[in-house]
Amino acid sequence: MSEDSSVKSLADENGSKKMKCELGTRTVKGKVVLGQPNLADLATGVHVSALDWFHELLGHRVSLQLISAVTPDPENKLRGKLGKPAPLENWNKTLAPSKDNERAFDVTFDWDEEMGVPGAFLIRNNHHNEFLLKTVTVEDVPGHGQVHFVCDSWVYPAHRYENDRIFFANKAYLPHETPEPLLRYRVEELENLRGDGTGERKEWDRIYDYACYNDLSEPGKGPDYIRPTLGGSTEYPYPRRNRTGRPPTKEDPRVESRIPLLNSMSIYVPRDERFGQIKMSDLLAFAIKSIVHFLKPGIQGLCGGEFDSFDDIMKLYEGGIKLPKGHFVESFRESIPSEMLKEILRADGDRLFKFPKPQVIKEDKSAWATDEEFAREMLAGVDPNVICRLKEFPPTSKLNPENDLKMKEYLEKNLDGLSIYEAIKKNKLYILDHYDTLMPFLRGINETSTKTYATRTLLFLKEDGTLKPLAIELSLPHPDGDEFGVISDVITPVEEDGIQRTLWQIAKAYVSVNDSGYHQLISHWLKTHAVIEPFIIATNRQLSVLHPIHKLLHPHFRDTMNINAFGRQTLINAGGALEMTVFPAKYSLVMSSAAYKDWVFPEQALPADLIKRGLAVEDEKSPHGVRLLIEDYPFAVDGLEVWSAIKAWVRDYCCFYYKNEEAVQRDPELQSWWKELREEGHADMKDKPWWPRMESRDELIQTCTIIIWVASALHAAINFGQYPFGGYMPNRPATTRRVLPKEGTPEYEELRTNPEKAFLKTVTSQPLTVLGISLVEILSKHASDEVYLGQRDTPDWTSDEVPKEAFLRFGKRLREIEERITEMNSDPQWKNRTGPVKMPYTLLYPSSEVGLTAKGIPNSISI
Repeated sequence: MSEDSSVKSLADENGSKKMKCELGTRTVKGKVVLGQPNLADLATGVHVSALDWFHELLGHRVSLQLISAVTPDPENKLRGKLGKPAPLENWNKTLAPSKDNERAFDVTFDWDEEMGVPGAFLIRNNHHNEFLLKTVTVEDVPGHGQVHFVCDSWVYPAHRYENDRIFFANKAYLPHETPEPLLRYRVEELENLRGDGTGERKEWDRIYDYACYNDLSEPGKGPDYIRPTLGGSTEYPYPRRNRTGRPPTKEDPRVESRIPLLNSMSIYVPRDERFGQIKMSDLLAFAIKSIVHFLKPGIQGLCGGEFDSFDDIMKLYEGGIKLPKGHFVESFRESIPSEMLKEILRADGDRLFKFPKPQVIKEDKSAWATDEEFAREMLAGVDPNVICRLKEFPPTSKLNPENDLKMKEYLEKNLDGLSIYEAIKKNKLYILDHYDTLMPFLRGINETSTKTYATRTLLFLKEDGTLKPLAIELSLPHPDGDEFGVISDVITPVEEDGIQRTLWQIAKAYVSVNDSGYHQLISHWLKTHAVIEPFIIATNRQLSVLHPIHKLLHPHFRDTMNINAFGRQTLINAGGALEMTVFPAKYSLVMSSAAYKDWVFPEQALPADLIKRGLAVEDEKSPHGVRLLIEDYPFAVDGLEVWSAIKAWVRDYCCFYYKNEEAVQRDPELQSWWKELREEGHADMKDKPWWPRMESRDELIQTCTIIIWVASALHAAINFGQYPFGGYMPNRPATTRRVLPKEGTPEYEELRTNPEKAFLKTVTSQPLTVLGISLVEILSKHASDEVYLGQRDTPDWTSDEVPKEAFLRFGKRLREIEERITEMNSDPQWKNRTGPVKMPYTLLYPSSEVGLTAKGIPNSISI
């Protein structure tokens, strides 16, 4: 057909449509909302023909077809009856976007009475570029009223898809309740999202699939950049990540090739999982790449290797580092926009790297160094879910059952008159134990630039509810070989200044280094980011968007796949930011793989975790089902409130859709989801007996509560305190560079003559400090488009009123929790809530403002 005849055909069709309206043919109006960026500005920079421009003017390049939810079409395998295509109107007009960067367009549907209620629609995009489809609303459907579709999805040109995109109305259905005309569409859409497991994924793909972590190595760079594949073996078990299908490397066919560093943000995730425009800019991915990979040589040359005093560190927050004439920043000014450069380097005039002052030193510059604060942060710091109650003495070890802490006599002098066994019986002794986690890797770790110990710290619970550190055990592999066991030193606190006091301060630094690495690699990355990704993949592959559990969980998966993919590309890969800034270096992910062997899904529930660690006991009289053994334990106190609020919301929601146990057992999508999650998503754990069987409502409620807790509150508690606590390096150093000096050496004498310098020579160097705090600052910020727990990004997320009302109750309960947290933080009886540093515990305060706030629970792992 020629261009002239095509134009004439479109004109005739348009004239015919106008005539029908004039004759009184029934029509139904609708509104389509697109997000920015979109094609309302037309295809800038793209050549279009005369016919393309005519199509633009007529508005026929984007069309929608309603699908009946009540009338099947016998000629289309009983799928819902299709309405006539209806184009978007006023597409050629330049309309100002709303304050939310959205633009609305009208659409007019010819109405066929046989359609009844539309339950879905097809959309076809014949433009050159994609657009973000936010919502579609069909007004005044005869006999029904308004039908709303929450889409929030990118729609690519039609030639990118085998079938036109389909969207369903925001009504939830269990599979057997789905209107028959929509059922086949429901099944086919899930099949599209699963793909066939082959081929390299492209930007416009929407396919969710599984792969092992075989993309962390770069064998082409040499042996220092080779890491084992994580997942798929008993030696290195791991949760699965999203499959990208990139080809293998030339050097090793088992290793997936990596994309260039400058393209890091284009690593494949299904298109709707990618960051929005606001998050993309707020994240400043370019800043992370530049800091870690581009600027390190310049920082090294500029900063030197050491801080000479704590006052030198304070310059990072009070004035920045003085730049020499002709400093290296000048070489970047032509290639990096000035505002971006200022954000990346914090450069202002002749100074560089001026950071915001971390909260841990805002009120008092030295309180971080007290024993009270050291212990308090185990209960109210950035890694508050590791400390355990000591249940027997000496502490047991899976590695060395015969190992003994040689400190019984000293301990019993500091237990308020109790014997060790009496203190254990009275729940007075606690331990921060990193021995078993680190010792298998410590010999290799100490062959790198790191020199550190595996630590165990004993603490005593005082009458005022605070913890008193009693002793720190520092252990090293025996120099003659593992068959000889370990060698250990025990360091105890002293009041008076001198060498022993400095040794105690350095011993606490070794503990902080252990805990910092454990936090970043296990508590944070493994137990939130990595373990949640298989749930996201399985949910999208097996639970239709119509499924109520999909609607429940979907907000808690926002941005997680994208931040994880970005992490594999620049943070946890061989030579990446985490390997550069945490003590295990190249052993980082291997160490987290070993920790995954002990991961148990049901124990991720907060009450179960507290019981396992001995911090709580079951108590049916308690509103949370457990009683805390340390009453002033801020993470647990606030966490249990949030946990119970989540569980009450999930229970109300699930019981609305599942009326009995049989409904759970007979839901094929739910059962397929749970089977695939275990057997493919967490395949290395598939045979574990602890997995819930998913045969009851209670199992479903508990499972969904755990998922939401981990993705929201747990991640918030261990993420958004990274800069407030760790932005001041001496409080949470990430590496140590030497072991304790021996008597008679110059290094030992320095402990007496210059204790500050001796401490700073032991912990993280100046360049890596700058890199590390730059990284945790970015990771601790809330973006301006964040959606917090108890919020939804649209009020029309479901058309079912009972779940809506339950969600409002959930939001109200969270606001009450905020009030309670504020009250407790101002009550002096709760000493662990502010501590010597006068920093209120707000990491589980549900809402927040933008930026570095040390509070706020986003719905998902979004950073």
